[in-house]
Amino acid sequence: MSTTKAAGPTLDPFTLEIIKGALIAISDEMFIVIQQTAMSTVIYETLDYACGLVDAQSQLISQGNGVTGFLGCLTYATEDVRAKFGAREAIYPGDIFITNEPYGGGGTHLSDVSLIMPIFSGDRLVAFAANKGHWNELGGKDPGSWTTDATEIYQEGLQFPCVKLFERGVANQAVIDMLEANVRTPAATLGDMWACIAALRIGERRFADLAAKYGIETVLAGIDKLIADSEVLTRQELATLPRGVYTAEDFIDDDGIGNGPFKVCVTVTIEADRVICDFTGTSPQVPGPVNSGRSGLYSGVRSIFKALTSPSIPVNEGCFRPVEVICPPRTIFTAERPAPVSTYWETMEYVTDLVWKALAPVLPDHERLSAGHFLSVCGVVVSGIHPETGDLFILVEPQAGGWGAGQTKDGESGLVCVGDGETYIVPAEIAETRYGFRVAQFAFQRDDAGAGQFRGGLGLIRDYEIVTDEAYLTATFGRHKFAPWSMEGGQPGSHNRVVIVRADGTEEVYGKVARCKLRRGDIARLITATGGGYGDPRRRAPERVREDVRNGFISATTAEQVYGVRLDPEIAAGD
Repeated sequence: MSTTKAAGPTLDPFTLEIIKGALIAISDEMFIVIQQTAMSTVIYETLDYACGLVDAQSQLISQGNGVTGFLGCLTYATEDVRAKFGAREAIYPGDIFITNEPYGGGGTHLSDVSLIMPIFSGDRLVAFAANKGHWNELGGKDPGSWTTDATEIYQEGLQFPCVKLFERGVANQAVIDMLEANVRTPAATLGDMWACIAALRIGERRFADLAAKYGIETVLAGIDKLIADSEVLTRQELATLPRGVYTAEDFIDDDGIGNGPFKVCVTVTIEADRVICDFTGTSPQVPGPVNSGRSGLYSGVRSIFKALTSPSIPVNEGCFRPVEVICPPRTIFTAERPAPVSTYWETMEYVTDLVWKALAPVLPDHERLSAGHFLSVCGVVVSGIHPETGDLFILVEPQAGGWGAGQTKDGESGLVCVGDGETYIVPAEIAETRYGFRVAQFAFQRDDAGAGQFRGGLGLIRDYEIVTDEAYLTATFGRHKFAPWSMEGGQPGSHNRVVIVRADGTEEVYGKVARCKLRRGDIARLITATGGGYGDPRRRAPERVREDVRNGFISATTAEQVYGVRLDPEIAAGD
């Protein structure tokens, strides 16, 4: 196996543009293949996965839509393959590697499984096709595999420490048999696995077609040029940012098993040619499963750095060369074995949010960073026996919520959190068909939080009414105790929460809950937060306040007492 690149030819700009479009299209086609062939709603409806191409040196070439929080994960997963197998020249055409190791190697939590396939030109390794998807079930002590009360990684499911799923095109049946024997819904899990394998093979085929058309040296030279161009464009954007040292701190509610809150902090240094994000001072890793591994930390920084510079620059490794990340080992952002990590997103989202919070006040002219949003994935698992089929069902999904207001606009309402990117919640029709509950309510929720000259976006209310004899709910709604932050005199947002409404009318309120038993007629009410406001509420245009009342976004009382706007009697009466 060889990974050496020969001297590349000189590229004309037209060919370079065609190669760029083709590489992006390959990642997009891989993405569509998974969506069209996967078995689990968390993949084919939610789109909780990412696909991309990585070069022979583990540099990201292109990445399709999907989970923003996986930026960088494909790079580090491929790097893990090269470190373990490349050093002994044990990477062959037709190999497919599987890994979900969460403390490095591109891992996040065990449910997020990476598959990597080398791409060869002759006997020369030239690239990798890679994807990372949330497989609905991977074993462990709880249905859906992630939970809020795990105390060590061994409770959270199967671990794949970068092994071969295929070797030279032949399946490692022992690994597949082990996977099938250890998951609660083997048909769905294996279906997701084969969907991800199909996408890799499409990526390999399309890359080979591109190389056959233009020549492998031209394609590789194009890749190098595109990565270099993205670095140049990113550094030009970096030069527009104000140099200085900026800080932010916040608190993670708890770890799910009674400990917390936990301080997290960042110092962001913007220099002429780089940005340094130093998370020294953040809480040590914790007993419960909110810990994040180092690759989650890097991906969280990459997400916000892309927003700080230019989202329109093609995503590849060059975009992130000016970024340096510092964090000591064994913190809540850099957890090590055997720390539980199954709800890592509660912490990884804070990585992005801290840098965001530190820089938002000093970038008013860029209009890119709003006030704080509902932040949490607000992940939910509902499991039970389907009342019609008698089969086990396991719903795994995120929720959408309110985003913070900006310098010139109200916050977005009902949008997934920053780390979830181009993902969705499961449609009501699909949920009611596949699972043992009825969607009794799905609406914006009004709590009058996030007031400002520009108000925070609204969260959502989603009611799951149980229609089977019993079901179990696991949920993690971060920012249950610490509300989304505001800017420039605006008011903070509200809090995420889960309300269990029992059939007898009693209610229980949770931020995190594991295996809450629900019976027929009980309702799991999922409530996501309003985002933070921007600017003094008294500066909001009175007609906009009146329109908010007419639309049911705020109450008449809030309009008069917080915004200082007197309402016409008919508007006030209609609230």
